[in-house]
Order: sequence, then structure tokens, then C-alpha cells
Amino acid sequence: MRPNPGKLGTTHHPPGDAPRSRLSPAPAHLASHATTEARTPARTAGATDDHARALHTLMLRLLGVLTFPFLVGLGAQLAVPLPPDGVPMTLQTLAVVLAALCLGPRLGTVSMLLYVVVGTAGAAIFAGGEKGLGAIVGQTGGYLVGFVLCQPVIVAIIKRPDGSIRGWGAMTLAMLAGHAVIFAIGVPWLAIVNGFGLMRALEGGLYPFIPGAIVKTVAAVYIGKLAAPWASRRIW
Repeated sequence: MRPNPGKLGTTHHPPGDAPRSRLSPAPAHLASHATTEARTPARTAGATDDHARALHTLMLRLLGVLTFPFLVGLGAQLAVPLPPDGVPMTLQTLAVVLAALCLGPRLGTVSMLLYVVVGTAGAAIFAGGEKGLGAIVGQTGGYLVGFVLCQPVIVAIIKRPDGSIRGWGAMTLAMLAGHAVIFAIGVPWLAIVNGFGLMRALEGGLYPFIPGAIVKTVAAVYIGKLAAPWASRRIW
């Protein structure tokens, strides 16, 4: 008997059932491994971006901490001694208050400490080219100490609890407060070193500098309104 060709190799399926594939599905652990491998490049790219951002922030902070002592020292060279005591008027305090706005309270303090330390070590970066420990213990040493201590005061006024920067009024108040801290330390220091009373020290260490402080405050407010919001997110 000859076999029926129509029946060779055929498989009968119940009515309504579709033929099933002979290929079995991939095991679950292999599918999971493939999914993990697909996600790995995305995670690696994300980690690389985070590392690049952290490095960029570090470089900005380092640059700021080194730049502002240079700017303060540069402003110190433009010194005009004022009567009656010869305390020099300089552009230093403009750079000092901008350090707080651009670097924040901690890095601003570090930057101004670096300025004082480098000048004390012998670099001629204090007002009028002065240098060494004698400038610190001299009649203008209190102003240098004020450069350091005013940094957190300025930031405390302009920074909201959520980290954002306050408006024009707070910015103006912060600049005036920064100058006030500098004079609050510098004027009594001047009196003690020269051996005269506080009222006499005000005549030589505060009153002649008020017009210049106002001008520098206005300049710092305008610059700070542009720089501080960006710096608070990227550097502080």
C-alpha cells in the first residue's frame, strides 16, 4: 500500500486552535540579564555626567578662591592716604563684598583668609604695598580682619531659607552691613593702635570713607544681582 502524501508530516489540531510555535520562549533569567545590559550604558552615561558636573563645580570654586585674593590685592594698590591719620582709601572693599556674593559664606571666608595669610607671609598685597605681620598689627589691621568676618554676615542677609537670593532691598542692606562690619572692627583697632579715643578714630577711620563706601555699595548691588543667583546654585 502506498502512503497517502497528504497525510505525511501533518499534525492535526483541534478546531479553533492555532498552530503553536515549536520555539520555546527565552528563560526569564536570560531576559532579565538582557534588560540589565541595556540599562548599563544609560547608568554609565549618567555617572559620567555627574562626575563632569562635580569636577566643573570644583574648578569654579578653586578659581574663585584664588581669584578674589588677587582682586583684593589689586584694589589695594590703588591707595590714596586720607587725613588725618593716613588710612588709605582703596578699591579693596568692592572685591571683598563681591567675594561673599560670588563664593558664599564658607568659600568667601576661605578666600579672604588666604588673602591675609599671603600678605602676612610677605607678599606686598596690602594697601599701599604693605606686607608682613606689621601690617596686621598696625593701624589698618582691623580692616583686614573685617574682610574675613563680613563674609557670612553678607550671605545671611541675602539668602532665603530655600537657598534663593533676595531682592534689591536685601542686597543693598547686605552690602551696607558688610562695610559696617569692616568699619566696626577697623575703627576701634585704629584707636587702640594709635592710642586715641573712639571719636578721634571715627574722624580718621570712618567719616572720610563714607562717600566711597556708598559708591562701592551701589556697584556691588548691581553686580551682585547678576552674579549671586547663578553663583549660589553653582559655586556656594
